[in-house]
Amino acid sequence: MEKYLTRQGYIRLKAEFEELSFKERPKVVQGVSQAAAEGDRSENAEYIYGKKRLREIDKRLQYLSKLLKNPKVIDRSMIKNTDAVGFGCKVLVEDENGVKKTWTIVGEGESDIKKGTISISAPVARALLGKRVSDIAIVELGDEEIELYILDISIGDID
Repeated sequence: MEKYLTRQGYIRLKAEFEELSFKERPKVVQGVSQAAAEGDRSENAEYIYGKKRLREIDKRLQYLSKLLKNPKVIDRSMIKNTDAVGFGCKVLVEDENGVKKTWTIVGEGESDIKKGTISISAPVARALLGKRVSDIAIVELGDEEIELYILDISIGDID
């Protein structure tokens, strides 16, 4: 399956990868080495915390590497059709209670609910993909189903 990222998301994730790889990780490795040189590691809080932080960094780097490996980077100029919901689209929906929400569909690892972006792999996004204005998308969330009425589709702020 092809991976998509917005241009903004790609730049941000790549910057995070470089920050972790070339600044944060070497600093933590140095701290762990210095703490290990002090002797007994079993009660050395700096050593224990450093090793834990190193595992967290390595796990995040592995995830970022996966996201950044050959993604298709999309910007506004590449989105031609907003007749149906797709990657990079901004979608205005109304739920069964009359509550309106707007989401922009972005790539895996770059979503931020506070900014109104959701991952293309999120249940809401998957239910919306391919739908048109006036369609109803049914979102399955465990035992619950939510109906979303699509009010508008436009190009999202993805640059």
